[in-house]
Amino acid sequence: MNNRDYKKFTTGKIFHVYNRGNNKEKVFLDEQDYKAFLFRLGLCLGFIEQELNQEKLLSLPYSRIRIMETKKNSFKLHSFCLMSNHFHFLIEQETDLPISRLISKLCTSYAKYFNKKYKRVGHVFQDQFKAVLIESNPQLMWVSAYIHMNPVKDNIVKEPENYAWSSYKDFIENRNLPIITKNLLIETFGDLEKFKTETLNFDAKDAL
Repeated sequence: MNNRDYKKFTTGKIFHVYNRGNNKEKVFLDEQDYKAFLFRLGLCLGFIEQELNQEKLLSLPYSRIRIMETKKNSFKLHSFCLMSNHFHFLIEQETDLPISRLISKLCTSYAKYFNKKYKRVGHVFQDQFKAVLIESNPQLMWVSAYIHMNPVKDNIVKEPENYAWSSYKDFIENRNLPIITKNLLIETFGDLEKFKTETLNFDAKDAL
């Protein structure tokens, strides 16, 4: 896999974006933390609070969060996975608004929440997130499988569908989070069955 790290984001390009906690520390300590991060992600993707609060996994009732004004469809989130000390996105830039702005606003807002909740100060995430340009369909499929198999690779669950904090359930179950765009990955794999089969056959030894 091409591991070149790109920071020049352009319209129509897909990137594997990932970052971890400062000093590899945990950034999600309970269910509320995961939801707080996903809710902010939804806002950054242009969704309004009412849309996000319709989904249990995304909802933060009575939220007064203000992050950035983003037109919906400025980005497409093709997959995600939140682990206790890091996160992964497969995300596509649709306009001139760069992915780096989304990540900066998301992580800054979440860091304020996290520091206030746990009465701490300082960086929550590492300063420099990673962004790898997707340059081929095989790479797109590999990264998708890698992201969804992260909880299995780390021995948190035996099957990816048993992990709530990734987009895998949105592909193979009836959960349909509005923040996820599924059609590109399904079309790239060929169909939903091939998506599932090739994800489950992913070799965890091929780590980034």
